[in-house]
Amino acid sequence: MAAFLLVESFLQAKYVMKISNYLLATVKESPADAEIASHKLMLRAGLIRKLASGLYTWLPLGNRALKKVENIVRNEMDKSGAMEICMPVVQPAELWLESDRWSQMGPELFRLQDRNDRDFCLGPTHEEVITDLVRKEYSSYRQLPAIFYQIQTKFRDERRPRFGIMRSREFIMKDAYSFHSDEESLQETYSIMHETYSNIFSRLKLNFRSVAADSGSIGGNTSHEFHVLADAGEDEIVFSTDGKYAANIELAEAHLHTPNKKEEKRDSKLVDTGDATSIDSITKLLGIDAKKTLKTLIVHGEDKEGNISNNLVALLLRGDQELNVTKTEKLKGIYSPLKFASNQLILKQTGSTIGSLGPKDLDIHKIADFSVEGLCNFVCGANMAGKHFTDMNWSENCSYDQVADLRMVQGNDKSIADRSPIEIKRGIEVGHIFQLGAKYSESMDASILDSNGKATLMQMGCYGIGITRLLASCIEQNHDEKGILWPSEIAPFRLIILQIDAHKSADVISISESLYNKSLIFDIESLLDDRDRKTSPGVKLTESELIGIPHRIVVSPRTLKENAVEYTNRQTGAKTKVHIEDIEKFLKETVCID
Repeated sequence: MAAFLLVESFLQAKYVMKISNYLLATVKESPADAEIASHKLMLRAGLIRKLASGLYTWLPLGNRALKKVENIVRNEMDKSGAMEICMPVVQPAELWLESDRWSQMGPELFRLQDRNDRDFCLGPTHEEVITDLVRKEYSSYRQLPAIFYQIQTKFRDERRPRFGIMRSREFIMKDAYSFHSDEESLQETYSIMHETYSNIFSRLKLNFRSVAADSGSIGGNTSHEFHVLADAGEDEIVFSTDGKYAANIELAEAHLHTPNKKEEKRDSKLVDTGDATSIDSITKLLGIDAKKTLKTLIVHGEDKEGNISNNLVALLLRGDQELNVTKTEKLKGIYSPLKFASNQLILKQTGSTIGSLGPKDLDIHKIADFSVEGLCNFVCGANMAGKHFTDMNWSENCSYDQVADLRMVQGNDKSIADRSPIEIKRGIEVGHIFQLGAKYSESMDASILDSNGKATLMQMGCYGIGITRLLASCIEQNHDEKGILWPSEIAPFRLIILQIDAHKSADVISISESLYNKSLIFDIESLLDDRDRKTSPGVKLTESELIGIPHRIVVSPRTLKENAVEYTNRQTGAKTKVHIEDIEKFLKETVCID
């Protein structure tokens, strides 16, 4: 009976993996709303189908590839010593109220009520749930460190879902959380997770960068993002060509590409500039370089409680530089989120309007960017409509109160590490790790007894990977004009066998099925295209290239006349004739171990 079941199982596997009985839902044209390569190819190759905005069904081919990504992530996480768990998708509002994120998350948080009118949400992340679990199960420093992870569906009500599964409302994420008795232990695990993430992305053969990043709504003081380099990326990342520096552009620092030259200071002059108020119009009017101008931006400050205040702050930047909002928001005394003052409020407090502002005699707190420290003989607003100063220099009446890094890094700047050139490229964020410290353990009273028997708050780390986004990122980096070029570890199948003109020769069917059976014996995941004459050879070949299976073998009357089959490597396009008697050896040496 056991032998019979084994045979039956084998036959079922053969049956399922024949295209005549498999949902191969390819389409010729890309849908009009598909903007990037991965979205187009995932739809055309039949990996996903749209149900509603930001919601997708995973079809058989896509689901197989997705599970393989999950398995790689799971394998590396298990190696790190993390314990896999599974937490509920539906979370009670009480936990989010404890952490004070119920209101902070805003409209992105899917909220619902049960039949008793109790508030719940669909989890976009699980910091609150895991903290609640650990505070109930752990009581001593001897039990720590502890690392937990899950691969779970998440929900975020994106304002504008786009790019297919790249930015959707439902997605699969690997989220992990670590708990520690002190910061040293947290740092050790953080380093382990950094290495684990690097191993995951390396196994997927991705061109990626790890960059210092802003922690955002998750919280904490230290975080790193992992970006897959791709033109479709929504983020810009900065890294030095020698690999010694990397950061998200929101936090990146760099030296200006051209230092301010020392020159003899001249006396300032008040000039008429009429309607010219922008840097572009001023430089054209006066015939000067934007590097010799200064612009003044006015924002709201904050009070002692961190609330918005009408005490205005002036931000001074060189005219050719752009303000970095994220870095500016981190400055003490600046209200966050950054809010620019209205023209009416500026006029009331300074007597001038936007476009004519400058630091001379400006009686509000002034923060200068490093780019303006060495400026001399520069042009700035005179705080009078239609007037500017030329050849202005820093003095008692034209000064600033503090200096800070306010500007956005530019592509031809120099690295702060060693002044090597930096590059700015687009990246897709696929992973983010955080040192949360006591952010959640403090608000949720998650403590343990230390070695002295004293209650102490646990230190916490958080580590996320977007599984579905990671799959799309692989396609962004691995495709050509014909279709997907799967990395071998996550290809839905390793081998596809095409029967061509089987109605002309019974040997085509017998040889291809024998080849298929041998591939299963060698543990090669194979797909047999056994469709009849209604599907042309051209369609079969085109579809095999579109879905991107790494290895293809064509069995046809033409090749069998030479007692051979035709092998094609999808990655290189190289074709080889393999004689029937050499097939087993070829499968072992080429297909099994690519």
